[in-house]
Amino acid sequence: MFVSLKQAIRGLTANPIRTALTTLGIVIGIATVIIVLSAGQGFNSFINSQLESLGTNTVTVETRIPPTTRNRGGGFDRPGSQSVAITTLKNRDVQDVMRLPNVSNVYGAVIGQKVASYQNVSKNTMIFGADASRFDIDKGIVEKGRPYTDSEDKAAAQVAVLGYQVAQDLFGQDNPVGKTVRIGQYNFVVIGVYEKRGGLNGGDDQIFVPLNTAQKKLLGIDYLFYMLAEMKNKDLSDATAEDMRQVIRTNHSITDSAKDDFDVKTQAGNLSTFNTILSGVTFLLIAVAAISLLVGGVGIMNIMYVVVTERISEIGLKKALGARSGDILAEFLIESILLTVFGGIMGVVFGAGISFGIAKIAQSFGFAWQFSVPISGILIGVGVAGIIGLVFGVFPARRAAKMDPMEALRYE
Repeated sequence: MFVSLKQAIRGLTANPIRTALTTLGIVIGIATVIIVLSAGQGFNSFINSQLESLGTNTVTVETRIPPTTRNRGGGFDRPGSQSVAITTLKNRDVQDVMRLPNVSNVYGAVIGQKVASYQNVSKNTMIFGADASRFDIDKGIVEKGRPYTDSEDKAAAQVAVLGYQVAQDLFGQDNPVGKTVRIGQYNFVVIGVYEKRGGLNGGDDQIFVPLNTAQKKLLGIDYLFYMLAEMKNKDLSDATAEDMRQVIRTNHSITDSAKDDFDVKTQAGNLSTFNTILSGVTFLLIAVAAISLLVGGVGIMNIMYVVVTERISEIGLKKALGARSGDILAEFLIESILLTVFGGIMGVVFGAGISFGIAKIAQSFGFAWQFSVPISGILIGVGVAGIIGLVFGVFPARRAAKMDPMEALRYE
């Protein structure tokens, strides 16, 4: 076996350029697998950080258009066929949800877009209106100044807390606290600035104002876009979510759950949905990588046939000197396996390098993206490469092993 290994290594190093090009398909396929698995873990860490920023013990209620239902004539009503604003979620729902035994706090919220300006600087900004209790639930920190109060919310006070990026864009290095910004047609006093949070839902590009102020002065509405409740015991999240559904259905005079004009989502449910989607995307990408590995395996089999043809005389000489068919089979099989394992190792290194670059780019944008290369991915990559070498190398190796020594010696 050692002699066969030595001969196989000599065969691979005899033509290094061909060896490298032959493994290219394997390198790309394994690298793709590593990138997919590593990016999947990084994206998972990012999503978890986003969910944690909302609190792991929270339940969200969002408005939605009821799904399609069958009418009496046998046809279908399509409430979602036109752009319809759902206006049924109200402050009363927030107050009633707050009375549930496992709910410790809750706030309602609305979202809109307005132009915010300070002196000669203007910015089209997302406006986030919410009850003052949001600051008790939210995990962010008001780095400068203070949050607005419940009394300011009830009075529809024109005060604002700026997201980090909004403060940078409008004020630069100046301290915004105490200064006045124009939001839409109203002047607002800046009372606070959030710390930099990053991420998709961090709020760095948002301005936070009292709920009543946003509803009455900026958006001209009396309904909510969503509410978020904090639970005392997160282990009872499913039961609490069901209690919330019952309360809101009663308030909205809904007797058929299929006609709900709202959606209740727990963080566990959100995470489960995300993991399902991520698993599907990962499977799809790995399937694409498998095609690359298959093509690479066929390429290696073709090259090994070429190698066998080039060394027919050598095979004949070895057999004439006493080499057995098993020795010839082992030599070419080992050469094929070494070729693919080398490609697998290079694919792991290449994939890890690209994954590291992806993580650094994501981190530079403020995303909580962790770089990691799962051990399982490395073992799968190298193991699959070895199996490919074995499967696609056995046919050329058997051809070499079955050669008649006299015919091989006469081959030119």
